[in-house]
Amino acid sequence: QVQLVESGGGLVQAGGSLRLSCAASGSGFSSYIMGWFRQAPGKEREFVGGITWSGAYYADSVKGRFTISRDNAKKTVYLQMNSLKPEDTAVYYCAASQYERRSYMNTGAYDYWGQGTQVTVSS
Repeated sequence: QVQLVESGGGLVQAGGSLRLSCAASGSGFSSYIMGWFRQAPGKEREFVGGITWSGAYYADSVKGRFTISRDNAKKTVYLQMNSLKPEDTAVYYCAASQYERRSYMNTGAYDYWGQGTQVTVSS
């Protein structure tokens, strides 16, 4: 069992940057696949990126602007967001998957979720 808590959201102007953190408690963090998702009002939750044992991968909409990293010693995963756009406005969630899946790009692949943190990008 793992609990996830996101932080770092806020209001930023277009072109700005934010770094989200997701702190985990519980055991086994280093073995979990971690993902970031976001959900804008009236839209479905969508995949942003994930980090596996072999590296990080991203949705096309954020590729080249967002970077995911993790610090297993601190049990924390990060989402560095640069060149933010108004369309990045959403509640951002981190998630953990404890099992091997065929794909980690859908919400069903994850077993644990944080409560979310709001990111608002003004134009």
